[in-house]
Amino acid sequence: MTQIIPLDQLTRRILILRGQRVMLSTDLAPLYDVEPKALMQAVRRNTQRFPEDFMFQLSAREFADLRSRSVTAKSHPIKSLMMARFAPYAFTQEGIAMLSSVLRSERAIQVNIAIMRAFVQLRQMLLSHKELAQKLATLEKRYDAQFKVVFDAIREVMNPPVPTRRRIGFSQP
Repeated sequence: MTQIIPLDQLTRRILILRGQRVMLSTDLAPLYDVEPKALMQAVRRNTQRFPEDFMFQLSAREFADLRSRSVTAKSHPIKSLMMARFAPYAFTQEGIAMLSSVLRSERAIQVNIAIMRAFVQLRQMLLSHKELAQKLATLEKRYDAQFKVVFDAIREVMNPPVPTRRRIGFSQP
């Protein structure tokens, strides 16, 4: 089955705000092939499905910070953020999953599947980095004693002794 949206394109749109991985309504609307206004109208009609841990609106400061980051970045995935007049909403993974029940179309289902895969891929990458860091720390602890001589020799080469200088000129008896 062909992917409706490439995973790497989706993972670039996942941001971390308030300690949570989220996607902005300004990025989600084009993916679902709806106007941002229509997306938010569907959400407002079903507010009971979107508690605070599923969705929140960006504060004015968060909105300004994101806008400034998107301007200075070489390739910013949040281009639609520059066009937004109002602070967008941020949807967590659970909120995005709930969008498929609000936006009842075949495209919404396919987009949600792709987004869930992107969240899973991102989570797996983060776990593999943690595992690598733990393995490296274990190796350093295990081999520090065995390579102490090597580390000491490297330190000596890095910090050679200061040679004593002879005085220039005539010495007085």
